[in-house]
Amino acid sequence: MSLGDDSDYGNDSGRTDDGYSTIGGTRQTRTRLPDGEGGDGYGTPRRPARKSRSLVMMVGVVALLIAAIAFANMGGGGGKGSDGGSGSGGSSPKSSSTAATGTKPVAGKNGAIPSGFAHDEQGAQSAASNFAVALGSVGMFKKDSRHEIVDTIYTPEAAAKLRGPQDTAYSTDFLGKLGLDAVGNAPQGSTFVSRTIPVGTKLEAFEGDTAKVSVWYTGLIGMSGAGSTDPVRTTWKTWTVQLSWTSDGWKAVSDTQKDGPAPVPGDVAASSSDEISKAVEEYGGFTYAR
Repeated sequence: MSLGDDSDYGNDSGRTDDGYSTIGGTRQTRTRLPDGEGGDGYGTPRRPARKSRSLVMMVGVVALLIAAIAFANMGGGGGKGSDGGSGSGGSSPKSSSTAATGTKPVAGKNGAIPSGFAHDEQGAQSAASNFAVALGSVGMFKKDSRHEIVDTIYTPEAAAKLRGPQDTAYSTDFLGKLGLDAVGNAPQGSTFVSRTIPVGTKLEAFEGDTAKVSVWYTGLIGMSGAGSTDPVRTTWKTWTVQLSWTSDGWKAVSDTQKDGPAPVPGDVAASSSDEISKAVEEYGGFTYAR
């Protein structure tokens, strides 16, 4: 938001730029007599001429002060009330609930998963968000890429415990119900969709080298293509993960998941299978940072 245009300030209305211009622009010469000598012809001292420039300057200063105060209030400041404060206006949301923190997303990646998250609260939340995205990707439906994702996200001990049960869960029968073959491939001409889109994170606990973070997310899953019996649909879930700081950064130790919170479905008409397939191919995902 920009401040108002100040170009009108200082333009003495009805006068030229010449500081010696006469009133009304007639440029007639007037003689200024000392007070008490002439005046108005009756000996009354002449009243000083009004200086509109002083008035305009005062207006300009007041306007600038008002603008400065408004700008400071918009910026959130560092004083009380900048994040909800302790005022009497009720329990309004804190700025941290909706605003970006300013910490830049990480530049590094471990395979397809971002890495190098900071050893602090923000870093833990960023790690959890990106882990949720990886665990909800199509890579989880193929054994080799699933093992790679799990080994990257979890501690070695946790990953070792998960591989067997996950391989059992992603069985041929389960994949078949989604329209995939035994190794997780979609039929020719169809596109399998599986995406996780974090909506927000909540730091449940943080104690230096350990953190517990909940990620509220919406997901897309289903088969897009002619004759699909499992069309792409949305889901709403909350994934809670226990993190530990290691020599390789944040790693997941354990996790749980539950349904919701889910909003009321909108009234937007469902897109065609071709539109969904095209969107999945054209729109890439994000690196998430708190």
